[in-house]
Amino acid sequence: MLVFLIKRLSNAALVMLAVSLMAFTIFRFVGDPVELMVNEQTTEAQRAELRERMGLNDPVLVQFASFVGKAVQGDFGISYRNQTDVMSLIGERFPATMELVLLATIISLVVGLPLGVITAIHRGKWFTESIQFASIIGVSLPSFVIGILLILAFSVNLGWLPAFGRGQVVDFGFWSTGLLTKSGLLALILPSVALSFYQITLVMRLVRAEMLEVLRSDFVKFARARGVPAHRLYYRHALRNCLMPVVTMTAMNIGSLIAFALVTETVFQWPGMGLLFIQAVTFVDIPVMAAYLVIVSFIFVTLNTLVDIAYALIDPRLRNATH
Repeated sequence: MLVFLIKRLSNAALVMLAVSLMAFTIFRFVGDPVELMVNEQTTEAQRAELRERMGLNDPVLVQFASFVGKAVQGDFGISYRNQTDVMSLIGERFPATMELVLLATIISLVVGLPLGVITAIHRGKWFTESIQFASIIGVSLPSFVIGILLILAFSVNLGWLPAFGRGQVVDFGFWSTGLLTKSGLLALILPSVALSFYQITLVMRLVRAEMLEVLRSDFVKFARARGVPAHRLYYRHALRNCLMPVVTMTAMNIGSLIAFALVTETVFQWPGMGLLFIQAVTFVDIPVMAAYLVIVSFIFVTLNTLVDIAYALIDPRLRNATH
């Protein structure tokens, strides 16, 4: 197990090193950082002093080592646009993104699990085929189209839910939440539903495939022969054997949802990390872009590594495969 753990952590470190190299490339070679930070009145002497203070005159390898060392400490410099610490900006936006992603994940499980079971149990029925057809349409539509349609339906036409913003939030130290206010909860509904559409389809199809496999197994046949009630057989015995791949996929997709939430956040003007990244791209705010890339990659790599370790703890064959 120790060898397996060292190997997985080494792979995670190598991936993060590669991501850091990409972020450093963006930071160093996409435009001149000094020219992006100063204005027209800055003299050449001041520019040279700033370049020296930022270490831009050092060799590239030294600059990269310095960038990695600062990134490990959470230091990504100063935002060109806001002239404030990058990690402070991201820290302000992080709770909004995480609440959006976590609620979208919960919605995908609450909706996707029962739909997957229903489509597996009632194969060939008209409503099952309708659900599968609707899921294909849902997964085929881009998330920004789904977001716009939801805004038109529930904000513009019906006026039930807000079309943008986060509503009123409550601060608990560094964490701000809208879950404790009515306007915050209402503002969270549409973007979380829009973000969860693709995940719902993935969960539903995975549960359906696993359920069809489990229902063909011997223990289900024996349970039927013993007279176990259908609802207990499906939702207690069969579904329980389908949950491991669903949990794995859900944990791995949280990182993807954080990365792709930027489209949803842009449509709904949700004040999260994704919207901050889009604004950084618009204003060529390179430190924010580099920090966003590293942080999202770190979350994704961490979740994948934890899933691998959990699998190895559950299934000893995975540990032995590394020898």
